[in-house]
Order: sequence, then structure tokens, then C-alpha cells
Amino acid sequence: MRNEISWSLKQQLGDKTTYMTQDLKYELKKQIIEELNLEDMKPEDIKDDAPLFGDGLGLDSIDALELVVLMEKYHGIKITDEEVGKRVLASINTMAEFIVEENTKQK
Repeated sequence: MRNEISWSLKQQLGDKTTYMTQDLKYELKKQIIEELNLEDMKPEDIKDDAPLFGDGLGLDSIDALELVVLMEKYHGIKITDEEVGKRVLASINTMAEFIVEENTKQK
């Protein structure tokens, strides 16, 4: 279903989807840096597909809670299921995809 929503949205918006998604990813990076006080980082330092936890950005379980709060604060999206959270908070790409999907459901 996730791919169906993404494909449907791309069909509706065409090339605009790419630009919107890139803007969203950049905003997510800025929000993560600000909310987690990653002062030495710039958005360009975070790769879209890099893992946010473990060997990637190196975030921990406390940071995961802050990301859940970030998703609700900035994007109006609640993550209440741990398994969904693990999937969604895996990378910038997965966070952006989830935001786009949830926003399409609300329309």
C-alpha cells in the first residue's frame, strides 16, 4: 500500500513531488539538528538514506523519543506504535515518505 500511495501522489503531482520531497527532507534535517542540539552538523552532513541510529547518525533511544515529538510538533503526525516508529524513523527518506503518505490520507 505504501508504494501505491507514493505512486498515486507522484502521478498527481508529477515533477513537483521531487521538489517538495527534497524541501521536506532538508527541513527534516534542519529540525533534527535543532531539536537534538547537533550543533556541529549541517543539513548537508546528513545523507537521506543513512541510518539515523547505530552506525549512521548515531542517535539513541532518547533521541527516538525526541524524533516522535518532532514529527507531531512540526508535521502533525503521531507515531504511537513502536514497530511503525522503527520503520519510519530509520532514515530521512523513510521519515519524508511517511509524512507525505500521512498528508495524502488526511486530504
